[in-house]
Amino acid sequence: MDNTFVFILRTVLDIYASVLLVRFLLQMVQADFFNPISQTLFKLTSPVVEPLHKIFPTIGRFNSAALVAAILVKWAFYLIVLSVSGMFGAQMFTYLAVAAFELLGTLIEIYFWGIFILVISSWIGTAAHPTVRLVNQIVDPYMNLFRRFIPPLGMIDISPMVAIFGLMIIRANIMPKLGSFIQPLL
Repeated sequence: MDNTFVFILRTVLDIYASVLLVRFLLQMVQADFFNPISQTLFKLTSPVVEPLHKIFPTIGRFNSAALVAAILVKWAFYLIVLSVSGMFGAQMFTYLAVAAFELLGTLIEIYFWGIFILVISSWIGTAAHPTVRLVNQIVDPYMNLFRRFIPPLGMIDISPMVAIFGLMIIRANIMPKLGSFIQPLL
């Protein structure tokens, strides 16, 4: 199989899975539905999520259909590559765990870059921009865990730095250990 095709396929499916994950997060935090970005994300993901609502209902704020759709889109990459390479078999269900693991990594990246965007926007004074407000609504529940224990030092809030360090520790220490559980299955 051509490496260019694999790269393009993986990029497109990863971006769409990330959009599905952001939709899931928007519903989890009950973000502003009338924000133009929210509206766009919901329209882009509805063709995949809405049919899954019949099987995976929304429980409270937890949209299981959006989460399952994100995992299935990630898994679709492996199914396509395995079927084209002729290795389609019992091992394909193992790649479902790989897809969920990769989605967890994507979640960490979303929070990492979300905090980074909030920090930069606070420096340049664009906190009222609709995109920044939406990012703030997504990242705020995670940031509040640190803001409870770390008070601001005068006008400086160091909780974003501690939150990013927490994400870096998870990415560097916990994610490889989780990956080591999946590796023997492949």
